[in-house]
Amino acid sequence: MSEFFQIAEIVASDVELLDETAAAVRAAGVVLRERFGEVVRYGTREELMGALAVNDEAALDVLRPRLTGLRPGAGWVEDELDGGALPPGEWWVVDPAEGNVNHLHALSDWAVTATLVRENRPVLTVVHLPLTGETYTALSGAGAHLDGRRLHVSGAADLGLGIVATSQARPDEDESVVRRVGSSITAMLLGALVVRTSVPATLHLANVAAGRIDAFWQFAGARADLLPGALLVTEAGGRISDVEGRPWTPHSDSFLAAAPGIHAEAVTTLSH
Repeated sequence: MSEFFQIAEIVASDVELLDETAAAVRAAGVVLRERFGEVVRYGTREELMGALAVNDEAALDVLRPRLTGLRPGAGWVEDELDGGALPPGEWWVVDPAEGNVNHLHALSDWAVTATLVRENRPVLTVVHLPLTGETYTALSGAGAHLDGRRLHVSGAADLGLGIVATSQARPDEDESVVRRVGSSITAMLLGALVVRTSVPATLHLANVAAGRIDAFWQFAGARADLLPGALLVTEAGGRISDVEGRPWTPHSDSFLAAAPGIHAEAVTTLSH
């Protein structure tokens, strides 16, 4: 477990807060589900960014007032692509349409997420998939759940028999990051049974937490696309680090989440 995800004392009020956060995230999901179905056409980067923003704002119109009402003193991370440490206190890290570009293309891989960070430690998270109705939740020290069912990472012990996944953190990455991603995929194609590559990261991490896939890695990334799934994996018994096995923080330039039985082998494969 990364030091960033040290188990915190379970506060009774946080249990209730998790339930209320889940209700807010589900309500935002209803809005996005009603907007889903047709491929949204765009011809320029500006038109694409405008379409993404419309989805974000539709969900935020629900999320922001409800989450602010739950924790009036908590800050709000305005840029979902931001990384690094947060200032002291409580902060909402929200992705109103995680996998937004998939939503625009009428693809099913998207979600709504909200994570409460307290003194730079994620305390609780909710990941809701509006098309299936599934809701993943995690509370620090109290486990990870899917619609109330406790989650556990896989018992995989051989990377060569494992299904692994990676994701593109953002468009227009630096060329050095793109090349690093490419070489890591090649390494995993040689080392693992199957490699899945798609966005968004959160859904891969939910699958790691549920034991459906055995490891996920990514280079670069932001708080909003890693914190929700990372807390899910940690609370489901998985291991979090960077790809060289060092403790992961939001400052790290790489990320790895894996079942304990293959974590070391995944580190060896990716770091070489």
